[in-house]
Amino acid sequence: MKIFPSLSPGDHTQPGAAQEVLRLAVPAFAALVAEPAFLLADAAIVGRLGTAPLAGLGVASAALAAAAGVFVFLAYGTTGAVARRSGAGDRRGALAVGLDGVWLALLLGVVTGVALLLSADRVAAAFGASPAASGAATTYLRISALGLPSMLVSMAATGVLRGLQDTRTPLVVALVGFTANIGLNVLLVLGLSHGIAGSATGTVLAQTGMAVALVTVVVRGVRRITDEETDGGGMGLPLRPHPWRVLAAARLGLPLLVRTLALRGVLLLTTWAAAAGGDVSLAAYQVSATVWTFLTFALDALAIAAQALTGRALGAGDADEARALTSLMVRWGVLAGVVLGLLVLVTSPLVPAAFTTDPAVRAALTGALVVVAVQQPLSGLVFVLDGVLIGAGDGRWLAGAQILLLVAYLPVALAVRGVGATAAVLWCGFAVFMALRGLALSWRARGDAWAVVGAAR
Repeated sequence: MKIFPSLSPGDHTQPGAAQEVLRLAVPAFAALVAEPAFLLADAAIVGRLGTAPLAGLGVASAALAAAAGVFVFLAYGTTGAVARRSGAGDRRGALAVGLDGVWLALLLGVVTGVALLLSADRVAAAFGASPAASGAATTYLRISALGLPSMLVSMAATGVLRGLQDTRTPLVVALVGFTANIGLNVLLVLGLSHGIAGSATGTVLAQTGMAVALVTVVVRGVRRITDEETDGGGMGLPLRPHPWRVLAAARLGLPLLVRTLALRGVLLLTTWAAAAGGDVSLAAYQVSATVWTFLTFALDALAIAAQALTGRALGAGDADEARALTSLMVRWGVLAGVVLGLLVLVTSPLVPAAFTTDPAVRAALTGALVVVAVQQPLSGLVFVLDGVLIGAGDGRWLAGAQILLLVAYLPVALAVRGVGATAAVLWCGFAVFMALRGLALSWRARGDAWAVVGAAR
């Protein structure tokens, strides 16, 4: 598939462009997959405490994912901004904007953590779980709130390193951190019998260690630049926060925050529509949504590479290179979607048995997975183009387009809910949203407005 028909493969891309994409995407994919894998291990450990603690962990995890997920722009926006300045040869500016992102993450993490700490019981109760599960969730949330600053700082520092074309360091830190998390959970939950509070404590300690490790790498980069510039004397790049620059970073991140909130609105609408179909439909949708989420990690790895490489090319003043890289990564995204779709299609009759013994849910889940499989090539196109435009700093357009897409999806969700649809029909409705999103992103990518060159957009 050619997003830019005027460019044939290799017209402008540097030799080894494919290797460059792989160099960034493969470690990014491994880091993305590591987190859910280790979270499953956490659930297995807490599950030994009984049903109520496990249910409480589910509630708390959903709340924490929502609290942290809306700030994903700390990683995405920082990646593109740092990559632009790095591509322009401005290493000092790249690290300066990266530090601004880290300080902003710390500020947002403290504010969000305090808010969650004070409202943990109300947040847990809002899910309507049993009193025992709500109590466990409240305990977990109150302790985990202390780790939110570290969680957001890790996101921002990871964005800095990705912008500098380094996806291996975040991978190593993720693997070490999540392995430590499992060890701490085993010690505190099973060894010292601290229950779900021990699980939360172990996670906070691991998150703090990861944040310290990532920030240390960034700070070393700053000090290296300072030493080179000052030659042992004079003023280098300061580590302290600059209030006006931090506010500027917040302003630049606002469009991506709006985009993310609108995307979450689409997912919430889909879940709301699924609830009207009864327990069988909702259960099948929940499992198929878990499978879909896992598939997004593979495609998001290409999107992360797109953010970093697009920002670098535009920062270097080479819009043609950015377009050629986009064409290359789109083809790879669609191809990856085809491969993943075929994998899901082949395994769709087998996967349901791993999740449920209910024949009705199994049948509904099989049908849902078929629809999920068919739309994976489209997902590959959408995720890569989204990454390209994020890397280009086209946040305002992405925010406006996503709000319009949310509004356009509303009647689809209402129609699906109105008929009490099966999980397969739910995913057909979601495919309408993805198709509209693909058309919008393709239209934007074909134009010139996004391809603004220079160290800053």
